[in-house]
Amino acid sequence: MKSFYRREDGMVLSSAIDKYVYVIVKGRFDEKIYINYSIKEIVDDVSEIRHELVRAAMRKVGIKSGVEITTLADVPSEGSGLGSSSSVTVGLLNALYNYAGMPVTSERIAREACEIEIDICKKPIGKQDQYIAAYGGLNKIIFHPDESVTVSKVPVFDSNLLILGSRLLLFYTNKTRKADKILRKQKQNTENKRDSLKRMSALVPKLEDFLTQGKFDRLGRLLHENWLLKKTLVNTVSNPVIDAMYEKAMTTGALGGKLCGAGGGGFLLLYVPKNKQDAVRSSLKEYRELPFMLDSFGSRIIFNVRSYSIK
Repeated sequence: MKSFYRREDGMVLSSAIDKYVYVIVKGRFDEKIYINYSIKEIVDDVSEIRHELVRAAMRKVGIKSGVEITTLADVPSEGSGLGSSSSVTVGLLNALYNYAGMPVTSERIAREACEIEIDICKKPIGKQDQYIAAYGGLNKIIFHPDESVTVSKVPVFDSNLLILGSRLLLFYTNKTRKADKILRKQKQNTENKRDSLKRMSALVPKLEDFLTQGKFDRLGRLLHENWLLKKTLVNTVSNPVIDAMYEKAMTTGALGGKLCGAGGGGFLLLYVPKNKQDAVRSSLKEYRELPFMLDSFGSRIIFNVRSYSIK
């Protein structure tokens, strides 16, 4: 987050997965605005929209009325740690710009999604989720003090990506959480925990080397090292239930793992060699697994009947 990278480059290695947020934008005959998500909103003016991401995205694009917007998600829209909230923002911008007949670049979508969530909605988050949702694939992402962001594709053969993806497992901890409280505390602790954050950032080039060389088991062990460092940032990143869950996985064959996102709940990512996966699944049988694979695509338009002019 900014409290770290405002003084020196921050760095992450991130991948998109094949779990999606779908955004449907459709013009209406009347001038009303319909918003469909976990609730239904029908309003006359953008300022009346309760969904802050939709409201900010419509203002950013310049669409004022006569539109119906529906969002659907493969995973919980918040609290999962899988970046679904930022994926909603990225998807909204992409769909709205295309609806308006103004397709824009992945960089612009990611940058404006950050502006909406961080600057307008005042969320205490970083930029990783927005950029990986916009770009997709497996990338090294560097966040610079001047607010610019460098996205570099990690050169891994498709066959090796399939191997890597087959060794990554996701388990739901049976708890969603609001990341804001954890992230605000982490922000407050940044100066005291700067050494741990720098050590986490320094793991990225090592991870990149292991990926390009196909040394995936070493990557798994670095995930474990990263998890131990992450737990030192804030005492609410983990808890006894999650620690016990992680220990079961490690005892039965996982080489490493981490909670996705801020921590505190959501999904636990594990690196597990193929011959140990049955044992790990058995040890975590009370937790629901989310099957997934790595995805090379970021936000994209999958169906477009026509473009409309902004009203």
